[in-house]
Amino acid sequence: MSQTQPLPEGNIQRWTAKRKAAVVLDLIKGKITAADAARQHGLTVAELEQWKDDFLSQGTEALRTHPRDREAQWEAEKQRLQAKVGELALEVDILKKAHRILGKDLPEGIS
Repeated sequence: MSQTQPLPEGNIQRWTAKRKAAVVLDLIKGKITAADAARQHGLTVAELEQWKDDFLSQGTEALRTHPRDREAQWEAEKQRLQAKVGELALEVDILKKAHRILGKDLPEGIS
């Protein structure tokens, strides 16, 4: 009934986010029940339900063994944006100085 491949007997494989997502999608699509998937993969129904809840609330990222540190991601994005703001402010300052040196009026919208 399921297109999810069972783990080979005696061959321990890592549950990657991609593999977890495949099982969760089969559950969501109704291709397999949680009980059948648990039996097929040597998991508990509770584990599968947690994967499903995590997937529905946070997507594949929640299924990773080591989720990326969201705070670090936000901090990196904040630093990138602050650097861009600094770069643009410097460009405006250069534009103002060049116009002042040349005795030209500043473009509309720049004060």
